[in-house]
Amino acid sequence: MDYTRITFEKRNTVGTITLNHPEKRNALSLTMLRELNDLLDNLQNNGSINVVIFRGAGKMFSSGHDLAEMIDGGLRDYQEIFQTCGAFMQKIQCMPQPFIAQVHGVAIAAGCQLVAACDLAVAEEGALFGTPGVRLGIFCTTPAIPLVRAVGRKRALEMLFTGRMVSAIEAERYGLVNRVVPLERLEEETRAIAAKIAEASPLTLRIGKQAFYAQVNLSDAQAYNLGNEVMVSNLFAEDAQEGIRAFLEKRVPAWKGR
Repeated sequence: MDYTRITFEKRNTVGTITLNHPEKRNALSLTMLRELNDLLDNLQNNGSINVVIFRGAGKMFSSGHDLAEMIDGGLRDYQEIFQTCGAFMQKIQCMPQPFIAQVHGVAIAAGCQLVAACDLAVAEEGALFGTPGVRLGIFCTTPAIPLVRAVGRKRALEMLFTGRMVSAIEAERYGLVNRVVPLERLEEETRAIAAKIAEASPLTLRIGKQAFYAQVNLSDAQAYNLGNEVMVSNLFAEDAQEGIRAFLEKRVPAWKGR
């Protein structure tokens, strides 16, 4: 698939996806969403990519859905937009690689949804986050799904009911982003986190991410049952045995991804 709305680059074992439609404020149009779904499908089994960064080209991260696609459309048109977007957002959680949002400028509506859907997020000091759909007569119901899981009910509902923009510092306090840095250090800090994660065994990252999301909404007892099974299984992986031996022998492990 030829991409016209996104770009992808690989540096060592870190991949970077750029939302590349700055003239439309990196709106998550149906075209862009289709391209993102296709790219994630291609990255699913790419053993050379351990971590993925999302960033936006131009002055902002993303302004959310392309509102021009939501005027005078039909039922199937609207269903396709949200089904395609939902598939993309859920796919991030199911991917073996950790995903980091590198946020500058504004991330609103579905753009804020993307930040919340990523495993980690780094924002520059002037970044703003919001779910202002209520002001347009369309409640940000789908952005609310990962948002409430990231920040909790009261904070999510305040953002959703008021449409108020939240500063980067507030977003960090809410748990929507992991850290806030000056704009000039945004890429450096994001890549530093990605590089640190990429030092781990890709198999271990895949096992851990899958298990984390599988247990997060279970009861404590169910979560422990699952966690026990996963850890026992993990110990039989070659990388687990290699990692333990390397630690005991005070050397750097040689990961094999199995």
